[in-house]
Amino acid sequence: MSLTPSISRRALKHTRAIHIEAFVRDDGLWELDAHLTDTKPFDFSLPAGNLPAGAPLHSLWLRLTLDRQFIIVEVEAHSEAVPYQGYCNTINPAYKTLVGLSLVKSFRYTLKERIGGALGCTHLTELAQILPTAALQAFGGEIDRSAAAAGQGKPPQLDRCHALRSDGAVVAQYYPKWAISPPAEVDQQTHLSNQAISFN
Repeated sequence: MSLTPSISRRALKHTRAIHIEAFVRDDGLWELDAHLTDTKPFDFSLPAGNLPAGAPLHSLWLRLTLDRQFIIVEVEAHSEAVPYQGYCNTINPAYKTLVGLSLVKSFRYTLKERIGGALGCTHLTELAQILPTAALQAFGGEIDRSAAAAGQGKPPQLDRCHALRSDGAVVAQYYPKWAISPPAEVDQQTHLSNQAISFN
């Protein structure tokens, strides 16, 4: 178990599960299929009626089709289970407004502008927000290889998290071409390594 045991007895109230799969299509495009579910381990009363234990309160699907520059070329949203059938699910076509956006350049900001709040479904929009990092995990290596072959292009994952900041030790070691002012810790590690070698 990755977390420490809770210090108190507790009862499960809710489970949200998010599942994302990434695919390469025969025509060279990429697809991200994302699925979000919300369930409760007990019967739950909704204004629209009773929801049995384990039945999904939400079962929401979102597919983004991308070109190899991470530009969204097609979007499909489907609300399989929602608390207000006939109302929640009518917003799905609004997600077509994401076509043309870059998934890796100002995506979350533009997403909020276009379908934030009452302009979209809260949960579908939350699901869309996590897709940039999933896309980089899935397809970043292909971009890295093609950029390396062409001798250009900064890897898209750099400067998107603490470990991969341009002035950090990881970039200095694994992406030296893109390193900016490598920190003293890299020099210290190199010094220690050299010392170890000299003692052997």
